[in-house]
Amino acid sequence: MKIIKTKLEGVVILEPDVFGDHRGFFMESWSKKKMEELGLYYDFVQDNHSKSTVKGTLRGIHFQKGDKAQAKLVRCVKGAVLDVAVDLRHDSPTYKQWVAVELSEENKKQILIPRGFGHGFVTLTDDVEFLYKADNYYAPEADGGIRWNDPEIGVEWGVENPILSAKDEKNPLLKEVEPVF
Repeated sequence: MKIIKTKLEGVVILEPDVFGDHRGFFMESWSKKKMEELGLYYDFVQDNHSKSTVKGTLRGIHFQKGDKAQAKLVRCVKGAVLDVAVDLRHDSPTYKQWVAVELSEENKKQILIPRGFGHGFVTLTDDVEFLYKADNYYAPEADGGIRWNDPEIGVEWGVENPILSAKDEKNPLLKEVEPVF
């Protein structure tokens, strides 16, 4: 497993070793032992799977607040997405900064997003399937979000009129939210 650091402390891109032949491929998508050898200590307790049928579907920017915050290990197993992590740690030197990486069934990359970050993705193809592990259970009372096109953050999604859920359409701007982390 290759680890690539990003400009945001703790957010890393993981490139697994993929072994392929005429039958297909094999890879380890998660190994607690290997992750700990890389200095990544996470105890994931929940797996999530989403499907987006149409290119240009945007999910995010999401987070959970307080002691219900979640670290996530995310990957795209069908199609492709632009995945984004936003630093929401108010006292961080990279507060409000973001990183984006293309995750796809071809490149098999994963991104590890620690607690303290918002997360979102936009589909780059139709029929996307997206998997992620979380180190804390989903808690509706701790659910939070920031508007996808908040100018204070300035994420470059590559889409002007994404397909959004009703919930994401109503997410507030960052300046309207009390410091989360």
